[in-house]
Amino acid sequence: MIIGSTGVGSLPGTSADEAMRLAFGEGLDIPYMAEIPDRGAGADMIGRTAARLVDMPVEIVPSAWRVARRPGVDMRRAADFWSRDLDALQVAADGYRGPLKVSMAGPWTLAATLELANGHRFLTDGGALRDLQASLGEGVAVLLDEVRRRIPGAEPVLQLDEPSLPAVLAGSIPTASGFGRLPAIGSHEVGLGLQRVIDAAGVPVIVHSCAPRVPFGLLRQAGAASAMIDAALLTEREYDDLGTAVDEGLAVFAGVVPSARAVRRHDIDEGAARVRQIASAVGIASAELGARVGVTTACGLAGRTFDEAVAATRAVLAVTRQLQNAPNVDE
Repeated sequence: MIIGSTGVGSLPGTSADEAMRLAFGEGLDIPYMAEIPDRGAGADMIGRTAARLVDMPVEIVPSAWRVARRPGVDMRRAADFWSRDLDALQVAADGYRGPLKVSMAGPWTLAATLELANGHRFLTDGGALRDLQASLGEGVAVLLDEVRRRIPGAEPVLQLDEPSLPAVLAGSIPTASGFGRLPAIGSHEVGLGLQRVIDAAGVPVIVHSCAPRVPFGLLRQAGAASAMIDAALLTEREYDDLGTAVDEGLAVFAGVVPSARAVRRHDIDEGAARVRQIASAVGIASAELGARVGVTTACGLAGRTFDEAVAATRAVLAVTRQLQNAPNVDE
């Protein structure tokens, strides 16, 4: 897949038209369908993904999103957001040809958050987990087909957001009561669950997790084309796992532009230096940097102002240009 500059996905505000123009208008190598969570329930990561599940209606209850008997007002609201967003995407991407990234919550973050009818999380029921993965896979395939229909020149790329994946593996997801922790799910089962959705998508898949201890080897074995990470959370202990996964073909999108605060002038130089440091540590030659490591923000930008989101996007482009012009720190 193409590697380069892109955005994580979420942007501030409530205007789909404005968000899609930003996602497409700054010249990113991989423009994207923006997520706009400030609009409320149904535009959030879990709600917007759950609304695309096939034959698995959901609703909002005080504790979370939960499986429902039939579609109701909550699903209609989420479906309306999807319709508006796809319309805005189609306008912003008119005539576009090339990679186009679409994001959905991954199967394990969805399972760690979405509730069964009995109030327990999907993680507690093996059969329900497999049903959820199958439903998500079908929903992803339908969405990608719609993107292709609306934007004939698009080459869809799927981003699976998995902030809860390390916690699922570590057994640190809270129970429904909040007083305990759900048992850890083994890496083999976690990999199979990811693989089911990746195979159903049939396009290059980026797994995004802005959490510590991303399991790079597991992602590669599951069929992910790349991992998108917050580079500030990557430690030396993970370099071996990342290096092995990179050797096996995994690409990396390094989140080196701050997302929790406004961008400052020195962030561009520091971001480029951090990318070079990671590349050197995992054995990526400077000549291969542009083909193996992409650049993005540390996480989503929904918490910033719109002007700050524009500045962060332009900083991503500036870091990318610096790496293209001087991939080696000594140049």
